[in-house]
Amino acid sequence: MNLMSTRQPSTRASPPAPLDWKFSQVFGERSAGEDVQDVDRISAVEFEKSGDYLAVGDRGGRVVIFERKDGKATPDEHYSRSQLERLDFVSLDHPEYQYKTEFQSHEPEFDYLKSLEIEEKINKVKWCTTPNGSLFILSTNDKTIKLWKVKDRKVKKAKEVDPHQFVSSENSLLAERSFVSEQDIPSFTNGNNLEWKENVANNTFASQELHAKIGNNEDATYARCRRVYAHAHDFNINSISNNSDGETFISADDLRINLWNLEISNQSFNIIDMKPLNMEDLTEVITSAEFHPIHCNLLAYGSSRGFIRLVDMRQSALCDYSARILQDAECQGSRSFFTEIVASISDIKFSVDGRHILSRDYMDLKLWDINMDSSPVATFKIHEHLRPKLCDLYNNDSIFDKFECCLSGDGLHFATGSYSNLLRIFSHGVGSEEGSTVEASKNPNSRKPLQRARRSSLSNLTRGFHKQGHENTTLGNEFSWSSSSKLQHVAWHPCANLIACASGNSLFFYYA
Repeated sequence: MNLMSTRQPSTRASPPAPLDWKFSQVFGERSAGEDVQDVDRISAVEFEKSGDYLAVGDRGGRVVIFERKDGKATPDEHYSRSQLERLDFVSLDHPEYQYKTEFQSHEPEFDYLKSLEIEEKINKVKWCTTPNGSLFILSTNDKTIKLWKVKDRKVKKAKEVDPHQFVSSENSLLAERSFVSEQDIPSFTNGNNLEWKENVANNTFASQELHAKIGNNEDATYARCRRVYAHAHDFNINSISNNSDGETFISADDLRINLWNLEISNQSFNIIDMKPLNMEDLTEVITSAEFHPIHCNLLAYGSSRGFIRLVDMRQSALCDYSARILQDAECQGSRSFFTEIVASISDIKFSVDGRHILSRDYMDLKLWDINMDSSPVATFKIHEHLRPKLCDLYNNDSIFDKFECCLSGDGLHFATGSYSNLLRIFSHGVGSEEGSTVEASKNPNSRKPLQRARRSSLSNLTRGFHKQGHENTTLGNEFSWSSSSKLQHVAWHPCANLIACASGNSLFFYYA
């Protein structure tokens, strides 16, 4: 089947030069040795399509929005991506952001039918199209997806001034004029005082005193929940993705992918179902899913076995039979107990043109061509030095850590996180072993090892077993294995070489 209507020419004629990365900003930086509350840990990072806004979700169910403060891009369709990038770098050194607003997206819940506690943690945030100037954001925890509208509005605030003898509240007017002064002034049948009406008619203070008491208009941002998409997933939601048609989106859990319409919250369509008749036969789960950025009929999802399936929704209402399977031929050779565990794909991202897919598993960062299903076109080693320690990583439960990935707008540069707050950045064509390494910390030598918390999830299922964490397991001193030293969430600015990455409760920005 022809997945692409036209084969786009390759833009990788010459290898790009490695970028020189510099520190830009940090929000929520903690001092050395300061403990971080679990509810404050960042769990999702996502740039808006124009790059003017950045949404950050945390484990406490909050969504924080940052706004570009150094001049937002003009929403003009005549501007190309390269022109927007030139505007960013001609008028400014690099984009900078400031706090805009935050809102409580999810609250902790309890499912009484299943005796299950549902955390408020934000798993994913996604920006929707903005037809009328408002901002729309999809956010999800393990079970419920919500659509939020964020809008700026003018708010009038009254100045603090001395009360006018005629301008006061009804109660104080009655008390002062009737009971205190004991003045007998005739009133109308509707309760209005004759003197009050005469002053209003003469405009003695209505346009002067009353107008003077109103302060200047101030900008305020408020968030309102417009839709709630619930009761459609039996397992924890790991991905949401907006379609290029601007009307639909998908939500994926460990075994199913559902298709939603943004305007309909009480109904969804199950398009992929991997649940076997007998759960003991379960050998594979869905780990990440994303829509194609151009073709609304194509979507891709990764699995715990290291496969990427590209499906076409035009073929069938049920897309269980994939159109194309992307798998690494080298991984099909020698196999061990840890082969499928480390091959589990934790995140996938389409390039802007939709030609390539970037995937991240525990060991490597891989670039795929959707027209080549034999093997990835490039492999970047991330944790190769940890291969001799896979047994310790398994006992420590660190082998199930999930790291995200991102790629630049031109599709030539890629980034992902690692342990010890390391940000790894690569360029296609430079070499799989080369790349830039940046430590996301202003105090790189101040590291406090903390005990790692236990966790378990259905996504840990491989070959049908359920992995339980082990406590009080330590590794060598080469890395800090605490939860505060993992750089798991990254996002690349769509129009500039700017990366936002999160570790613990800190959000770092780096530019090139």
